[in-house]
Amino acid sequence: MTRRSGSCVRCCLVLFAVVSALCVSGPALYWKFKKGLSLKTAALPSCSPCVCDCGPPMSLLNIAPGLANLSVTDCGKDDPELKEEMEKQFVDLLTEELKLQEMVGEEHAHHMNITFGEARRVASQYQREAEKCNAATETCESARERAEALLTKERKITSLWERRARQLGWQGE
Repeated sequence: MTRRSGSCVRCCLVLFAVVSALCVSGPALYWKFKKGLSLKTAALPSCSPCVCDCGPPMSLLNIAPGLANLSVTDCGKDDPELKEEMEKQFVDLLTEELKLQEMVGEEHAHHMNITFGEARRVASQYQREAEKCNAATETCESARERAEALLTKERKITSLWERRARQLGWQGE
């Protein structure tokens, strides 16, 4: 029974693979086939070529003469804010733009100063932590060296006592 179900699973997988391949490549093949047929049918002349007797192209002024009468001054006559803005002199507009850019630059510089100060504060804090770590490492290293010296001294004393004990008849373990 398991052999039959295994072959059924294989058949289903093969069928799924074929359907998936057709779904992925099918539309491309369909359009390529359709394009090939349209080229063959287009090659056969079915009607005579068109003969156009068109006049010269018309200008935009001939098509819509009312567009030429519009001017920039009519643009914002109903909006008082826009009208006031349009009446300003070019120099005033440039001066206002420079002031705005200066304000933005000052805000940017202020933000950068705050960020720089914060970075300096954090760097100082890390420096203090590093100095503490170095001091602790030096303390540990000197303690290790003292412990090593004491251990060497203890081994010498132990060796001396063991030698004396063996001279007095101690057999040891």
